[in-house]
Amino acid sequence: MKGRILIVEDNPDLAFGLRNNLEIEGYDVRVAEDGPSGVQRILEWKPDLVILDLMLPGMDGYRVLRTVRDAGFANPVLMLTARGQESDKVLGLRSGADDYVTKPFGVLELMARVEALLRRARNGAKPALDGFGDVKVDRAARTVTRGGAPVALAPMEFELLVALLDRAGQAVSRHELMRHVWGYDASIVSRTVDTHVMELRRKLERTPAEPRHILTVRKAGYRLEP
Repeated sequence: MKGRILIVEDNPDLAFGLRNNLEIEGYDVRVAEDGPSGVQRILEWKPDLVILDLMLPGMDGYRVLRTVRDAGFANPVLMLTARGQESDKVLGLRSGADDYVTKPFGVLELMARVEALLRRARNGAKPALDGFGDVKVDRAARTVTRGGAPVALAPMEFELLVALLDRAGQAVSRHELMRHVWGYDASIVSRTVDTHVMELRRKLERTPAEPRHILTVRKAGYRLEP
């Protein structure tokens, strides 16, 4: 088996489809249909990854997430949400989710995100506190400061920053960043990565037009220099 995955989802058709696709890929999969049973199975079975719906009977996904995190469950949680508002996603991430997918979603996208989360977890925990120059990153709290002052990053900006930190000193292609941060591989890379890098430079570099840390590698991608 490639790993144990618990699906906490009250829609039986969606849960069946997810379970079927994950089992075809070689995962050991179980399903919980409401919040309280989800908490119980997470803490008892200790899956390698949880796919957690936000809207659940008995206890919503936010409370499930906070409850299991407070109880010490540290494995990845992928949140499913039908809500498209950025504030809902941010609340989920702050409650302890590692990533999110907005319904409706493609199976291939979900599989890619599951594999990325499991791969990241198996590669070992990264230092909770990291950074470069006068920028400090607290991964656990998902906060960033520059010169001691807090810097507000959008969720994907934070994920991109962490991805660059994980590969500090290495050139990382746009395709790799798309796969790692956004969870899919684009045949034609859009301006998504470039736009987010520009925002990181604007917020974290002293002179964004002449960056010292978040560097462009010609014909390759980007590199973060501590």
